[in-house]
Amino acid sequence: MPKFDISGHRTWWFLLSSIIIIAGIVCMVVRGFNFGIDFTGGTIIDLKFDQPVTIADVRTSLGKYGLDGSTIQLSGAQSDVTASEDVMIRTMDLEEDQRKEIMATLKDDVGSYTVLREEKVGATIGGELITNAVEALLISWVLIIAYVAYRFEWKFGVAAVLALVHDILIVLGVFALTQRQIDSSFIAALLTIVGYSINDTIVIFDRIRENLKLHFRRGGDIDVLVNTSIYQTLTRSLYTVFTVMFTTLALYFFGGETTKDFAFALLVGFGCGCYSSIFIASPLWVTFRSWAEKKHAANVAAK
Repeated sequence: MPKFDISGHRTWWFLLSSIIIIAGIVCMVVRGFNFGIDFTGGTIIDLKFDQPVTIADVRTSLGKYGLDGSTIQLSGAQSDVTASEDVMIRTMDLEEDQRKEIMATLKDDVGSYTVLREEKVGATIGGELITNAVEALLISWVLIIAYVAYRFEWKFGVAAVLALVHDILIVLGVFALTQRQIDSSFIAALLTIVGYSINDTIVIFDRIRENLKLHFRRGGDIDVLVNTSIYQTLTRSLYTVFTVMFTTLALYFFGGETTKDFAFALLVGFGCGCYSSIFIASPLWVTFRSWAEKKHAANVAAK
């Protein structure tokens, strides 16, 4: 048996995760979320500058008004994507006086421009986006349970989905705590985390299934089987998470201001996904299996 009894200490992992999740829920209730303009509505401004400008130039100017987190995109036909005359700014809803002041500052700091488009975006699309995201998650969880139940058994499927819920709640709690902005890219990050986490979990479940065929022919303890299966796949799990962490860290530090929140969500989610695959999903399956065995034994005794 491996030296560290992961499955045998499952109560401690459940307790640790429960504390983190409860703290996250408290943050969600008390602090709420910092929703971006995709959810709250905002202002979109298309500008054509007289000379090519960079995103950093525009962001520095907007930063004087606390708008350095705005989405800034370059467009146009230039082959040099680091600078362009055409700039689209997506920011919070601006009052008329505030907008005029910001536009004047942009002209002074960055250069003269022509306004191509200026419009306000309502929050209706944001509400639809949240609804569609929740529906996508719920449908994916139902399909995951169905698929895993078909390939393994229903207890594996429920354990896998609960591990996914665990990951998402922790990511939401961290974003509520840090007040990082939640926009459409955050939804994409959540769906990416779900895909990563379930893949890692299925690898461990597959090894448990393989070992079940051999292990119980000789008789044995279920905790020993699960620990052995986890340790047999541990190197693969760690290599995978380290690889994606390295690339995501590069995106976080070098990808620009608009990708930081997306990359941060991935970093938290990948870490949670690796943890839940090892310390939550498989121990949950052991717990469900133990409950089923006790229920079966009680029914037999009652007869």
